[in-house]
Amino acid sequence: MTAPIRLYMSMSLDGFVTGPDDREGQELGRNGGRLFKWLDDRHGPGPNGQVFRELMSTGAVIAGRRTFELANRWQGDHHDGVPIFVLTHHVDDGDEPPGAAKFCTDVVECATEARTAAGDRAVMVHGAGAAQSLLQADQLDELEIHLVPVLLGAGRRLFEDRTGNHIELELVRSLEGRDATHLRYHVKR
Repeated sequence: MTAPIRLYMSMSLDGFVTGPDDREGQELGRNGGRLFKWLDDRHGPGPNGQVFRELMSTGAVIAGRRTFELANRWQGDHHDGVPIFVLTHHVDDGDEPPGAAKFCTDVVECATEARTAAGDRAVMVHGAGAAQSLLQADQLDELEIHLVPVLLGAGRRLFEDRTGNHIELELVRSLEGRDATHLRYHVKR
């Protein structure tokens, strides 16, 4: 069995994954930090802790370039030294990502390398752009949406710019945590 590529994304009920004006110094946008309040329970025994332990046990990370840069490149280590594959349209000469990170310009090649690197563990996806690119290339297997009971009203939407074919999802798990409902969907092919 190949490693599943799974998006982990906190999202408001109205579909935003950041608040408005997300930028350096305000990485989650205005009021966007509310989307991650569920992480206050990340070390507990309940659903939030379970989901956090699962995401931290992934064997590789695929991130969009914007997410990678806003996260200060995670100083080269997202968690436990796992490989980080950064989807980008362009790599400047001499721009070497730190630590276990690598730039990728081809989506399918990136997904293949990440699956291989992850071994029998899942690949974690970070970033709306990366998720959209992987979905478009038929490389995203699952979406783990941490649905937060808040209406942000504005910000960056997860699938705002999605173009392409109709895609069916199958709900395979629902966990009710404090400050979030964790919904895992399988991408039907």
